Amino acid sequence: MISEHRPPPEVPWWALASAGTAPVLLVGGFTIAAARQPSGFDSIRDTISSLAALGATDRWIMTTALAGLGACYAATGFGLRPAGPVGRTLLVGGGLATILVAAFPQPAHGNAVSHTVAATLAFTTLGAWPVFAARRRTGIPLLTRRASVTATAAMFALLLWFVLEVNGSHRGLAERCAALAEAMWPFLVVVSSRLATRGIDRDGALQPGPAPTRG
Repeated sequence: MISEHRPPPEVPWWALASAGTAPVLLVGGFTIAAARQPSGFDSIRDTISSLAALGATDRWIMTTALAGLGACYAATGFGLRPAGPVGRTLLVGGGLATILVAAFPQPAHGNAVSHTVAATLAFTTLGAWPVFAARRRTGIPLLTRRASVTATAAMFALLLWFVLEVNGSHRGLAERCAALAEAMWPFLVVVSSRLATRGIDRDGALQPGPAPTRG
């Protein structure tokens, strides 16, 4: 049955590019940067921020990756037209906060308040945006209320794990899992949106086209 709802606006190609680049920058950044650290560095224990901290070996790698990641989030938020406006705004805000994370690095020892505030804003807004991006009536599976609430709940569960590991031995792993989940969800939503605008329904079947005419 053909939906009578107005078709969702198309997501531009550059939003797909930015959404797909985000997880590549994140994983590539913390993997390459970790490989440049001294032998005592442990990705399971040590945070992503420590890779861009003052005094870290080749800190420019993770700093550049974080800045690029933030720019990707912002671009994706601008291009994700089918999503709710508040959700898009939060995604853009999360991108800007991620850029601030890169701009305000941790010191070689101790903690910087500016970095902590920026990281908290980034993690919180990037975890919250899906539920505010949901549409009540939509043909896009990952913008439904159920999918969006599930995504936000899962991301905040990972963030809670990260918080609980503040002095634990798996803090780095928890942070990487939370950050990767937040990087992947915009990409999945963009792909889902582009498929929907190409006539694919929520079950993955092609929408029926007009009946052929006989000559």
